[in-house]
Amino acid sequence: MLIEIRELEDHALEFEEQIAPGVIDFGPDIRQTAHLASSGRAQLVQEHYGKHHIVNDIRVTGRLSTRVELSCARCLEPIVRDVGKQFELLYRPLGADAGREELSVTAVEAEVGYYEGGGLLLEDILREQILLALPLKAICREDCQGLCPHCGRNLNLEACTCREPVEDPRWSALKDIRDKLEP
Repeated sequence: MLIEIRELEDHALEFEEQIAPGVIDFGPDIRQTAHLASSGRAQLVQEHYGKHHIVNDIRVTGRLSTRVELSCARCLEPIVRDVGKQFELLYRPLGADAGREELSVTAVEAEVGYYEGGGLLLEDILREQILLALPLKAICREDCQGLCPHCGRNLNLEACTCREPVEDPRWSALKDIRDKLEP
């Protein structure tokens, strides 16, 4: 769904969308497993930059909910997560802030996104919000033991038969010094 500036100039836009799994690309590591339900409102906010310059910002408020599947960062087993989030976002035309003095960015300005052309896609907004709601490294459970670095077995399911101790090669220089100092 395209949220267009010219439509927002006439009236605010209410949306309620159901997006099927596979429509939005979340990358190779995340898969949407349930319909993405979203609802909200988009409206035009006109900001005055100087006496004669007006910038058309788009304010989008809403909520979303869906279910996604991603891999555990330790054992690579699939994890299913419910994602639900409310959001309030502000988008400014790309280049609207160009030419202004360089100042430190305030917390409010850090929350501003940018759009090109005559509007922005709701699917892009929803994709971004879902990715932000997910942890950087998801784990299936707190005591997940992960994979054996030698044979690749899932240590949660079976014990590893590797006898070779795991030694970090970065410590080898200190180990050599210790061996030289011991009688």
